[in-house]
Amino acid sequence: MPANRFNGFTDYGVGIGLRVPHYDHIFSEKPVVDWFEIISENYMVDGGRPLKVLDQILEQYRVVQHGVSMYFGSAQALDREHLKRLKELTKRTKTPWLSDHLCWGSVDGRYTHDLLPLPYTFEAVRNTAARIREVQDFLEIPIAVENVSSYAEFHESQMTEWEFLNEVVHAADCGILLDVNNIYVSSQNHNFDPMEYVNAVAADRVAQIHIAGHSKFEKYTLDTHDHPVLDPVWRMYARAIERVGVTATLLEWDDNIPSFDEVHNEALKANLYLNEQQTPPAALPEMQRDEVRA
Repeated sequence: MPANRFNGFTDYGVGIGLRVPHYDHIFSEKPVVDWFEIISENYMVDGGRPLKVLDQILEQYRVVQHGVSMYFGSAQALDREHLKRLKELTKRTKTPWLSDHLCWGSVDGRYTHDLLPLPYTFEAVRNTAARIREVQDFLEIPIAVENVSSYAEFHESQMTEWEFLNEVVHAADCGILLDVNNIYVSSQNHNFDPMEYVNAVAADRVAQIHIAGHSKFEKYTLDTHDHPVLDPVWRMYARAIERVGVTATLLEWDDNIPSFDEVHNEALKANLYLNEQQTPPAALPEMQRDEVRA
């Protein structure tokens, strides 16, 4: 299956998040990494160590920006100063696309710093899509929106989450950052089949995929990003890649962060599934085919 190249998005291979505990290892060992994802807000500053580190990374590696505060679903006007600083950073990094979350989190200029789920209504589709288009036009680079993990639902929703996601990205003419771990977490909290979500999402819009670890508690499942990817999420990832094709994949590991090599090796497990999409099944040994489908 050919690489997914929707709206300027390009397969970059398998990446990991750029995190402070790994700085020294990266600069001393210069490991071979397909790309790093950075949290945009950590580098939207006037100077200092963050930008110095970023410039050193940019000398050797591809970087893709991922945001946590755009709140595309909020009803208030976009912060133009924030967008200006963000655009300056995109020019510095030359990020091929920018991702942020399909959520809300701000009211009347006050920010919750949480990625809150939206009501899945047609009104929310129109509002969210209009804001995404405005950001995409201002930044002049493609946008990909990420499905969030959720722990509450709105009674007035008029459609499923995956139907809402599809409606938004088509109305906004943007891409999807498909987080398969978030789908699994939400499915456990809201009692739906996660594979139904993966099978229904607009495959031609998926520009990037996130994988991560989660934790299951007595009454809920939490998106913790603090240990390796669990088997059900790998199975969802395999199905997503089967539908979408070879797509830029990013492992998130944000708490209890182990060594660089451990994080990178966990991310590289994705290549088993990516390679299958580039190799005719008959060419794979029987044992390997069984392993991929397990």
